[in-house]
Formats: sequence, structure tokens, C-alpha cells
Amino acid sequence: MAANANGGRQSGFTLIEVMIVTAIVGIISMIVLPEIRGYQARAKVSEAMLLITNCRNIIHEVYLSGEALPAADEWGCEAERPSKYVERIRTSDYGIVRLTLSADIGDGRLAIHDITLAPLSRTGAVMGDADLGSAIRRWRCGSPADGTDVLPNLLPSTCRGS
Repeated sequence: MAANANGGRQSGFTLIEVMIVTAIVGIISMIVLPEIRGYQARAKVSEAMLLITNCRNIIHEVYLSGEALPAADEWGCEAERPSKYVERIRTSDYGIVRLTLSADIGDGRLAIHDITLAPLSRTGAVMGDADLGSAIRRWRCGSPADGTDVLPNLLPSTCRGS
């Protein structure tokens, strides 16, 4: 028989060493998993937000044309179930876009919640009849003042109420 290279002692990990490694892995996963869920949520919201690009263009053209503003939900970009993650897209009288996320998004923090996109004038106010014939200065995305009820940390960085 061959002699044991360790002088007769068994090699391997002790129970204490295995428990320490398990604890370290558990602590690391507790720190990392919430961040991963946050990234997943923001990715799904970003995908859903791509659908309102068409609305931005239409609303901008209407304001520039100087013609009368359409009634709510008659801007031409509204939709029901346009994608897996979006329940509906609606518009207000002044062109504030409201995107409602669907339950299929698979996250209770986002399902059936709204994200808004509002056109702003050069004064920083929501555009209205007085702004006909002028360009939209910027867009305010994700503001609770416009009806967004998604937590800011779940919105894309470009859509956090500014």
C-alpha cells in the first residue's frame, strides 16, 4: 500500500471552513441580488419607454404647426397593449403622455403603474394653447406632478422627474 502523503492525516475542508465560505457567499448574494433586480426593472422600463418616442414626435409637430391642440387621447399615438410590458399609452389635452406598465412586467413595484412624459415650454411650464407655433423646449419625464407613480430608482436615469 502507498503511504499517505500527509503522514496519515486526511485532507479536505473542515466543517467550520465550509460554513464560513457558505456565510460569505450568502452575504455577497444578499448585497448583489437586489441590485440585479433593480437593473432588470430599469431595463424593462427602458424597453417600454421606447414606445413613446412616436408620441414625442407627433406632439412636437402639433405644437410647431400652430394648429389647435387635439382632445385628450386623440393625438394619434395612443395604444392598447402595444407590447408585453405596456398596458396602454394615453395623452392629455396638452400632450402629456401617460404610459401604463402591464402586469406582465413581472415586478410588483412596476405592474399597473404609470410613467409620464410632459412637453415643457421655455419657461419650464407644461405647454398649452398659448405655446402653439413654438417648439417644445424640453421634456419632463417621470415627474410625480404629472402622474408618475413609479419609484425614481426604478426609472431610467434619463427619466427621473427632470
